[in-house]
Amino acid sequence: MLYREVPDPRGWVRLDADGTDIARYGLPAYPFDPPAAEAMPGLLYCLEAEAAVAALAVMGEEWQAEPAPVRTRPDREAVLADARTLLGRYGPAAQYWTNATAAASDPAPNFVAAGLQGTCSHTFLTSAYLYGRDLFYDLGLIAVSGDEVGVFWSIGAF
Repeated sequence: MLYREVPDPRGWVRLDADGTDIARYGLPAYPFDPPAAEAMPGLLYCLEAEAAVAALAVMGEEWQAEPAPVRTRPDREAVLADARTLLGRYGPAAQYWTNATAAASDPAPNFVAAGLQGTCSHTFLTSAYLYGRDLFYDLGLIAVSGDEVGVFWSIGAF
């Protein structure tokens, strides 16, 4: 899934800003360095639906200097509603997984209170330093339904 080889099953446009990046020729999963399949269970944690909504909402924050974290925005409820709409695509029976370590002991961590800067995770990023980009933090959310898998990721870089 982190290689982004499968098209959207509904034909929807996918957002893949670095899809044509020349770094992908040498590292096909760039900016990821996916772990082996057998390592995934130890790096991903189950999330309750509302925690998945909150994780997706904070992914829009800046990693280093967020002037208005979701928790302080006057449109906080609208941001959360947008995340619910997006995840609603996967249906009420969807399961959610994250690499955020807070979910290791609690399937409902408060991502909104922590914000993106306060959320630690197992990194799925490459350590390769390419074209002046240093990748240093990531937060991922994986939505799984009976029909499809959605992968959402926020990456901090210099």
